[in-house]
Amino acid sequence: MSTMQRFKGKTVIVTGAARGIGAATARRFADEGAVVLLVDQLPEVLDMAKAVGGHGLVLDVSSPDAGKQIVEAALAQGGRIDVLVNNAGVGGSRRLQDSDDELLSRIVDINLLSLMRITRAVLPHLPKPGGSIVNLSSIFGLVGYPGTTAYAVAKAAVAQFTRQLTSEVAHQGIRVNAIAPGVVVTPMTAGHLQNPSYVKLMVDSTPMGRVCQPEEQASVIAFLASDDASFICGVTIPVDGGYLSARYIPNY
Repeated sequence: MSTMQRFKGKTVIVTGAARGIGAATARRFADEGAVVLLVDQLPEVLDMAKAVGGHGLVLDVSSPDAGKQIVEAALAQGGRIDVLVNNAGVGGSRRLQDSDDELLSRIVDINLLSLMRITRAVLPHLPKPGGSIVNLSSIFGLVGYPGTTAYAVAKAAVAQFTRQLTSEVAHQGIRVNAIAPGVVVTPMTAGHLQNPSYVKLMVDSTPMGRVCQPEEQASVIAFLASDDASFICGVTIPVDGGYLSARYIPNY
C-alpha cells in the first residue's frame, strides 16, 4: 500500500476495473487519496469498488452513451474529474485470415474506438492545466506477434492516439501518456500462461525472467498521472521486464 497522498481531493476514472490491471490501479489511486470511479461491464466491479473504497459503475464501454454515463457518475461522486485511465480492453484475437468481420469490429471497437469516445466525453471536464489521461497500449502494439492481429493493431493505434491527442491538448495543460504492458498475471492471460509455447516465447525470453504483477503496472500508471510526471507527455512506456529492449535467449 502506498503511503503517498498524491491524489487527495482528486477524482479518478478507471475503466476495466473489475479485475487485473484495472482493479490494481483503482486500489492504488484510492490508497493515494483519490475518489475513484471503477467502470466495468462485469457486476463484480461493484464488489471491487467496495473493497477499495471507491464507487462502481456497471457499464459496457462500447455502448454509444458510455462516455456520458461515466462523466455523470464521476461528477456525482467526486464533483470533478482529474484523471482518466483507459484500461478497458478485450483479447481473443486470431490471425487475420481466421478473423471474420464480427471479431475484427468487436476487438477494434472495445480496445480503440470506445477509448476514443470516452476520452472525448471526459476531456471538457478535465482541469486545464492539471488533467491527465493514461491509456493502455500493449507490447503487442509495438512489435509483431502471430495470432493477435486485430488486438495488436488496435493497441498500436492507442499509442498513436496518445501522441495525436498530445498534439491537440498539451497546450491546455492536459497530459496524455500510455503504458505498454508485457505479460501480466490477469484473467486474460491465465490460459496463455498454461501454454508451454507461449511461456517460452513471452516469459522465458523476457530478460527479467518472470511475469509481471498487476500492481507493478498500476504503480507506473499512478506515476504518469501524478505531478511527479509533470513534464512527461505523449509517450508510451513499455512495462515489460525488458522484453522489447533485449529479448533474452535462456542459457545463451
